[in-house]
Amino acid sequence: MASYELKSQPSITTKPVTGAPQPASSVRDRDDAHLQRMGKKPVLKRNFGILSIVGFSCTILGTWEGLLGTFTGPLTNGGSGGTIYAYIFGWVGTVANFVVLGELASMAPTAGGQYHWAAMLAPAKHMKLISFITGWFAVLGWQTAFAASAFLTGSMIQGAAILGNDAYNALPWQATLICWCSLSLALVINLIGGKLLPRAEAVLLVVHILGFFGVLIPLVYMAVPNTKEQVFLSFQNGGGFKTQGLSWFVGMTTCAFAFGGADAAVHMAEEVMNASKVIPQALMLSVAINGCLGFGILIAMMFCTGPDLGGTLGEITGYPFMGIFLEATNSVSGSLAMSAIVIIIYVCALMGLLAAASRQLWSFSRDRGVPGWRWWSQVSTSRQLPVPALLVSVTISWLLAIIRIGSNIAMENIVSMCIAGIYLSYLVVSVLLFIRRVRGDISLFNDGDDDIINVPGAKLVWGPFRCPGIWGTIVNGYAVIYITIIVFFSFWPFTMNPTLEEMNWSILAIGGGMFFAILYYIFRARHVYTGPIVEISL
Repeated sequence: MASYELKSQPSITTKPVTGAPQPASSVRDRDDAHLQRMGKKPVLKRNFGILSIVGFSCTILGTWEGLLGTFTGPLTNGGSGGTIYAYIFGWVGTVANFVVLGELASMAPTAGGQYHWAAMLAPAKHMKLISFITGWFAVLGWQTAFAASAFLTGSMIQGAAILGNDAYNALPWQATLICWCSLSLALVINLIGGKLLPRAEAVLLVVHILGFFGVLIPLVYMAVPNTKEQVFLSFQNGGGFKTQGLSWFVGMTTCAFAFGGADAAVHMAEEVMNASKVIPQALMLSVAINGCLGFGILIAMMFCTGPDLGGTLGEITGYPFMGIFLEATNSVSGSLAMSAIVIIIYVCALMGLLAAASRQLWSFSRDRGVPGWRWWSQVSTSRQLPVPALLVSVTISWLLAIIRIGSNIAMENIVSMCIAGIYLSYLVVSVLLFIRRVRGDISLFNDGDDDIINVPGAKLVWGPFRCPGIWGTIVNGYAVIYITIIVFFSFWPFTMNPTLEEMNWSILAIGGGMFFAILYYIFRARHVYTGPIVEISL
């Protein structure tokens, strides 16, 4: 096994704060001191508290809303019973993944997230390459996640228009225009800055929870229910795989994807007060809230879904849940109202997605990991926002939305690409943390220590949140196994003998993106990228 090199680092002057609850200014000072111990200058304003960052994380995860658009995948490969058990498996695995991410975020609450963690945990001689590759997995994942979510929002709005007007002829270019409008709204909200986005996220948390009941109650009350045997004991192998178990694993990935984007709150860490404690709390609260809401809507859909999965309307709109709503309520206006709740949350989630994607890109740029890093790493001094990173993130999504005009299949591959990129970045850091944990290389948390910590070559120190002892090792190990399963089956098509249109091209998409990244590393990045840069004056 490769050796880990731990080098001593000069100390810096910080302001440790102890005692009972502190004023906001004292908490900010402590957060800034913690950031300085990781070698970074505090340049963003800390406007997020526990409520707003929980709302931010919950609405980006959007588990119950996401399941409405994707539950047909596990239903085809798994059946009703298989879908329910796949969701439970995904929920448990996500809890383990969130614990690992929470531990890492508590150790190093920076906007960089995965690539910073990979750099501080990796062997010294491989640190640059491992960190660079991890950063690019995250960049590809988050930039395409933002674009894919905008695409889904545009097509969902079109679906609602079809639901409300049979004569409407949905055209691809119209979906692109709707997508651009949604992106522009997200950009405006982010550029306004200040406390608008945190306050909006707190409101969205309420909408996220109340909207669940706004959909669940009329659906359950008005639909003709299936029997419990149909719901819990029905299994299906619609993809024609050799075994029911293999079919279940292929369908299971869709349920797991409903929990994607766990690291969204992490990339806002430098704008969150008391980040080393609040970020892990937000992660655990969001997986608990979203897990319960998602399970509730899944059970409701399994009891209320007919054999034709929303009928002709579900096929035309591309979203069977709209047809199921209509079958349950027998009311176009009622179905539109229920669909509008889902669409509003999708539109508003773009604000948080843009914030997370731009912060991740900004942080990787300040450490010289992407082409044009001098521009994207700039921060507006008046707004204390990474404005160039915001603009380039929206521009990438604007350009990718044009693909929808010519090919719906290509746009669906971008959706798959975002999941593969994000989960691969989780896998790298989970494996590295597991190795460090087993070796006992991480010291206990000490808030009064002034040494630089948790950067390449420096001492590794646990944050205030961690799963101790053997339980931490078990949870970490299970997270590695779970993420490996998700990544492996995420590249599978949903049928055993797929046609060209049914083929899952995500492995080609993520491979092409990483091929470009490696070329950039060989010819340029290896000369300028050294991992997380120590910015402070020592």
